[in-house]
Amino acid sequence: MRRIDFHLLGPLIALIALIIIGALLNPAFLAPANLSNVLARSAFIGLIAVGMTFVITQGGLDLSVGSMAAFIAGITIMAMNALVPITGVNWGTIIIGMMVAMAGGLAAGLFNGALITRARIEPFIVTLGTMGIYRSLVTWLSDGGTLSLDSGLRTLYRPVYFSGIGWITWPIITFAIVAILGEWMMRHTRFGRHVEAIGSNDRVARYSAVDVEGVRLASYVLLGGLVGLATILYVPRLGSASGSTGVLWELEAIAAVIIGGTMLKGGTGRVWGTVVGVLILSMIDNILNLADLVSPYLNGAIQGVIIVLAVVLQREKRATDNR
Repeated sequence: MRRIDFHLLGPLIALIALIIIGALLNPAFLAPANLSNVLARSAFIGLIAVGMTFVITQGGLDLSVGSMAAFIAGITIMAMNALVPITGVNWGTIIIGMMVAMAGGLAAGLFNGALITRARIEPFIVTLGTMGIYRSLVTWLSDGGTLSLDSGLRTLYRPVYFSGIGWITWPIITFAIVAILGEWMMRHTRFGRHVEAIGSNDRVARYSAVDVEGVRLASYVLLGGLVGLATILYVPRLGSASGSTGVLWELEAIAAVIIGGTMLKGGTGRVWGTVVGVLILSMIDNILNLADLVSPYLNGAIQGVIIVLAVVLQREKRATDNR
């Protein structure tokens, strides 16, 4: 009889257990309004985590995604506000703002990737540096305060976050589509196979005629593009950006990827597992808030503990496999 692989199914089992615990602690947990709120808020991290899955799978890392999102949100708001006297308060202005966000994300991802692949600087050092750069830039642009979207544009833009099909809002739908495409890319495309091959052994991949630098660069550009997409969905939620926007998003994205079963050292990537990891983190946060068990200020500490435990379990699995 075939044994159940708990390392593979563990995140899914944990998610089911959390749903049961949440329902038992507070009946409001399964209310459509609460589930919609949890899923919509998790969509930002989810989109970024899908891109982070590819980056970590190929053996990289990006610590700058939270700061990058803040900077992109800031320049998007500034661009739309600057266009209002020219193009007016309409969807044309918003679409241009969306294009600025996507272009900013792709450019930021390209910048990170180029420093890593062309200048051959360690991903940790590059993204640690750009994390500080992006955060400082948005703080400077806002003069230490907040960049706020024009009130008319904000009213027009709000349905992008708050509307959808029934209680399933557009961020949830977007996240679902990106997750499905991401899993398909990882499993059924040459790019996905090359990402895993590079993470397993970049030297062997190079000997197998894989464009190692090109694939690595593309993974960072993909992540940057998804940060831009997440920003497009985030801006209408609050209509503002500041130096505190996106704080700890990189921690949440990395935690979701590792909880989902992607190896921190690369070689194995599970986009579906990342989706489960995102939902686990969001539901833990929601359950703690509904049950009032701990202070919300401790959520970052809880996520840190989860990352450490997930890595320990990965190392135990690797030790078991090597016996």
